[in-house]
Amino acid sequence: MVKPMMEINGFKVRPGFFDLNGASEFSCGVNFTVHTSHGTSCDLLLFHPDEEEPYAVIPFPESYKIGDVYSMIVYDLKAEEFEYAYCVDGPYDEKKGLLFDKTKILLDPYAQAVAGQQVWGKKRTRTYHAKVVRDTFDWGVQPQSSREMSDLIIYELHVRGFTQHPSSGVKRPGTFAGLKEKIPYLKELGINAVELMPIFEFDEMINAREVDGKQLVEYWGYNTVGFFSPNASYAAAEEVNNEGTELKELIREFHENGIEVILDVVFNHTAEGNEQGPFFSFKGFDNNIYYLLTPEGHYYNFSGCGNSLNCNHPVVQQMILECLRHWTVHYRVDGFRFDLASILGRDEDGMPMNNPPLLRSLAYDPLLRNVKLIAEAWDAGGLYQVGNFPASKRWAEWNGQYRDTMRGYLKGDFWEANSAAWRICGSGDLYGGYYSEGNNNYAGYNSCINFLTCHDGFTLYDLYSYNNKHNEANGWDNTDGANDNRSWNCGMEGDTNDPEVLKLRYRMIRNACAILMCSRGTPMFFSGDEFGNTKFGNNNSYCQDNEISWIDWSLLKKNKELFEFFKFMIAYRKKHPVIRKKLDNAVCGMEGMHAHDVNADRMEVSQNAKTLAVSFAGYDRKKCKDDLVYVAVNAYWEEVRITLPNLANHGAWYLSVDTYGDENGKYCYEEGEEIRIDHEYVMKPRSIVVFTGRQVLR
Repeated sequence: MVKPMMEINGFKVRPGFFDLNGASEFSCGVNFTVHTSHGTSCDLLLFHPDEEEPYAVIPFPESYKIGDVYSMIVYDLKAEEFEYAYCVDGPYDEKKGLLFDKTKILLDPYAQAVAGQQVWGKKRTRTYHAKVVRDTFDWGVQPQSSREMSDLIIYELHVRGFTQHPSSGVKRPGTFAGLKEKIPYLKELGINAVELMPIFEFDEMINAREVDGKQLVEYWGYNTVGFFSPNASYAAAEEVNNEGTELKELIREFHENGIEVILDVVFNHTAEGNEQGPFFSFKGFDNNIYYLLTPEGHYYNFSGCGNSLNCNHPVVQQMILECLRHWTVHYRVDGFRFDLASILGRDEDGMPMNNPPLLRSLAYDPLLRNVKLIAEAWDAGGLYQVGNFPASKRWAEWNGQYRDTMRGYLKGDFWEANSAAWRICGSGDLYGGYYSEGNNNYAGYNSCINFLTCHDGFTLYDLYSYNNKHNEANGWDNTDGANDNRSWNCGMEGDTNDPEVLKLRYRMIRNACAILMCSRGTPMFFSGDEFGNTKFGNNNSYCQDNEISWIDWSLLKKNKELFEFFKFMIAYRKKHPVIRKKLDNAVCGMEGMHAHDVNADRMEVSQNAKTLAVSFAGYDRKKCKDDLVYVAVNAYWEEVRITLPNLANHGAWYLSVDTYGDENGKYCYEEGEEIRIDHEYVMKPRSIVVFTGRQVLR
């Protein structure tokens, strides 16, 4: 057992473990390790729980420093009896970005729990303190998922908003435990991955304001306070020095039900904002290292949130790497989606790098080897890298071009036809392939995340209910949020009881679902889209902790038919690997993948085609037969007659999906009840049909 070597202000201490960042409890006491490159001294502050004034100040002796790292073991401390923070002294020169101020109380950048954050919506009156976490959770034997990215069906959700509405019916709404209660529902829907909007510690009250008598908060959580800490207010039970346990139980339950967990992470900026923002952590440890600064010492704002992290500085790079390792090892997370990821590839002058060291280190780190890495490949500074994100063969990308092109084409922007064919075929023009898959360098199977909706923008129901955004409730005179939504209200803005308008809207939603599930690449959709959830036309609900953002579960009963359609399409995609990836050559002789005109024999798509089709063909070794799928899109408002590929003596085509429906309102046909289509089919206006090729027994 290591013994104390000296006493400081009544506490027995000794040099600690310099390579163990943060605070770690041992039988003899607690090890504290922190670093600052330009700071000249550092004090450890100890607080009684929930108190603002420290009961002890323990300066780190200079002899307890190696390089830029201070480390000290303080004996006889018990984790439940204190909170901690730091004060760092050093030079102050705004033009050089040095902002050291010994009067500032600083949160440990490696804190595994942040004190005083348990109650959602409670305004902080205290400075940020950290708590020591005892990690006693036993994962047992739980191997990592070996599922490929292309086999995922990703469901994006907000932990609080998913169950906060009274209609959710859960016992602990708005929490990790409440989300766990909904796992049977998610399993029934058929998705196999959830992408959780930010669950790192954030302070929803940091920019709280009131508009028209309603309190608006930082609801989405994209202003990170602590990168190593789970958001305490998402826990149903108070977790004292065992923070994260409820989240771990949720992740374990997801895994036991075959569902992977992807975290939406925000390494492009922090909650400290710009010069007018709060000062609680990184600014006080090394402002000019953690943030991208102009030559005058101001903050570059490529995030649109006041500051931008200096991700490729070795110190910040190490913190991000250790953070992702932490969530991978201690929380068994399966993947990460990086918000505004193009910032991660900028150098210290804010310029894009050809081969960013951070992205390389994450791509090849041994612990992260099997973890999914997904980039939102653009930033608020105008850098757009979809199809060209560095290290693309290891990283996947949110395919913003899929969203924009398919939104446009499905509503009737016929000039998008050629591009739409590329998108359905896996965006080979972006990821190194062709309609015919003639290029072995195609990276789209695991690099292309297709989506039409996400948290940012219209829900799928609103996409076909509003021509314009309606963000008045945000308090910015409807100036915030995207203006290029490529939406269509189907003839009437907003809510309506007009049966024809509603009929068209739900058909358009089915169209969107069908084409998303029948496109090469990984599909992702936003929670509630499967039963027509609405945000009432708000396309930027970042501040709305109310019915605008919460999922209204009463719509599941109202729109049960739509939910069943989503279930069918998800199951259909799972049954047909040929949609997801290239298989062996089909016995019937069809090409692996191709785009077609209304006539299947014409393997081309004109620039203004109102109707197009895509064929997928391959030999499924597991089933010992060809896997054949033919998808046709009629974006026109009139009927059109199409012809299908000739299967000759190899089989026939069967109708599996028609989003227009028959006279009885039937849209899907299970295997065995499908309708045989010999050669031609008349597509109804604004509809999508899916045909399955099957061997004919003679």
